Amino acid sequence: MVRIHSRQPRKQRRARFTAPNHIRGRFLSAPLAPPLREKYGTRRARVVTGDTVRVLRGDFAGEEGTVDAVDTKACRLIVHGVVVTKADGTEVPRPVDPSNVQITKLNLKDKRREARLGGGS
Repeated sequence: MVRIHSRQPRKQRRARFTAPNHIRGRFLSAPLAPPLREKYGTRRARVVTGDTVRVLRGDFAGEEGTVDAVDTKACRLIVHGVVVTKADGTEVPRPVDPSNVQITKLNLKDKRREARLGGGS
């Protein structure tokens, strides 16, 4: 996380909003489902496009879908199927915070990712 030695909320927020890209990637991690935790021996992983996630909190709790996009600037995920209907009837994706989802299936097209996670047992 960002090295902040203050407990003041304003400084905590400022640190998140002004964090460099390599730190922002850490904000985009989400907990793994129990079978994945056992397999890889870790609790969390960074969410990437193509992962399947289950929404745990909010209006869409219980919904499951693949991650269509990851917005690193806003620290939000676009999950397939999580949409809201606008007043004119069009559906737009509803961004979801990574802390409110659980990864149920990993996108392992990049072989280095599995090695980074621990390689499995």
